[in-house]
Amino acid sequence: QVQLVESGGGLVQAGGSLRLSCAASGSFFSIDAMGWYRQAPGNQRELVARIFSGSTNYADSVKGRFTISRDYAKNTIYLQMNSLKPEDTAVYYCHADMIIDSMRRGDYWGQGTQVTVSS
Repeated sequence: QVQLVESGGGLVQAGGSLRLSCAASGSFFSIDAMGWYRQAPGNQRELVARIFSGSTNYADSVKGRFTISRDYAKNTIYLQMNSLKPEDTAVYYCHADMIIDSMRRGDYWGQGTQVTVSS
């Protein structure tokens, strides 16, 4: 059984910073891509940032403000969010694309962590 556990959300004023963490645990062979998505009320879930084989990609709205990183030894990713804006307010979800064994791949989501940016 695979789990993704997020932490680090909270309430911050505009211009402030937060750091999200997501740790993967359980039975799997390896992790391919990991990333962060977010969903604001009334909106669809959208990609924020993704990291795969050392390469990263970001939503245009967060480029230059957010940084995704990965600790391969700890199966953990981080999202450093700087210069936060009220429009960054959303539930942030961790995602992982995993190789479970020689026959199976898995697509997993964390439970979500709330980020609220006040103006």
